[in-house]
Amino acid sequence: MAEEGYALPTPIQEQCIPLILEGRDILGTAQTGTGKTAAFALPILQMLSGRPRSSGRGAPRVLVLAPTRELAAQIDDSLRAYGRHLAIRHTVVFGGVNQARQVTALDRGVDILTATPGRLLDLVEQGYIHLDRVEHLVLDEVDRMLDMGFIPDVRRVLALLPSRRQTLFFSATMPRCMEDLARSIVRDPVRVAVSPGVPVVEMIDQKVAFVEKKNKDALLIHLLSDPGVTKVLVFTQMKHTANKLVKKLSVHGIQATAIHGNKSQSVRTKSLEEFRRGGIRVLVATDLAARGLDVDEITHVINYDLPVEAETYVHRIGRTARAGAGGDAISICCMEDLEQLRAIDRLLGAPVPVLDGHPFHWEEALRLRAPVQAPFGRNVVRTRRTQTASRRRPSPPHRR
Repeated sequence: MAEEGYALPTPIQEQCIPLILEGRDILGTAQTGTGKTAAFALPILQMLSGRPRSSGRGAPRVLVLAPTRELAAQIDDSLRAYGRHLAIRHTVVFGGVNQARQVTALDRGVDILTATPGRLLDLVEQGYIHLDRVEHLVLDEVDRMLDMGFIPDVRRVLALLPSRRQTLFFSATMPRCMEDLARSIVRDPVRVAVSPGVPVVEMIDQKVAFVEKKNKDALLIHLLSDPGVTKVLVFTQMKHTANKLVKKLSVHGIQATAIHGNKSQSVRTKSLEEFRRGGIRVLVATDLAARGLDVDEITHVINYDLPVEAETYVHRIGRTARAGAGGDAISICCMEDLEQLRAIDRLLGAPVPVLDGHPFHWEEALRLRAPVQAPFGRNVVRTRRTQTASRRRPSPPHRR
């Protein structure tokens, strides 16, 4: 792990790793950016290396289920990094691309298979994957699977697995319906919770910028003119809005690319890679990327459109301030967005602070915005009150 820059484990890694090594089932609640992938990948790699076994064709020992192609690919990338010195084979399968390369990798033998539910079941039905030798099952971001309608597919997968297995169940939230689902899957689990209830995003400086709708584009360009805004994820509601913004930004000399459901998997992968390595400064995305997008050193998240669901706001802004670093989140709010903003304020238990030092500030919004009372007993998302959007951030405590 020293090669990956880790010096100390995150809280979820510190709690999960010993339990997984003991063979316990885990019922985990953790927001994104807490080091969850390493929390299950490291002990699994250690257990497999201590119990070597010939990897059968299409018969994995470990199955990791993820809701999106991007998250599945990132988990497989992490396994490659963490296990580079181990003789453990891993691969990833997901839809949206030709299956030929995936089948070839499966035929070579695989110890750890990361998959999205749909493509996994397709390959099982075609006889390329056999799940009767799975020893460890990881279900990652199960609440997202529920949102995307994958739970029936997940149940079909579960029916194909051996009953004697270790199951690791992770979700960012744990409402009653999720808890009932989890209890039907895990056996005598240990509950591990990092930031239970409403996730606490302490290291993110949150601001809301009020503006008339006609000035949204101008405000975004103004925000991006700050030289401290160096690596930016911009969220939109609609795919066509994302495309429009990329064109608008390019006219103003701002390098940007978009990812959303209408883009092919190869184009999305290429765009993400360019963004990761810094070739593209701004990535414009729909909520496809709200969870599972793990890119280091995103300095700012800008909500060009506020999300329909308040919980999605927390997942969006969690793309910055990864692994203990700081970050900024700026939400652009028009008259049409006030109700969504009120819902976000209620979820957080406090109003998002106002960014009023920009040339398009809409003063009328301050009168229309209702005050928020913090709910009794609820965790409040705390924000750092800073005056400027660009500043030096502390180094993550668990990285060198």
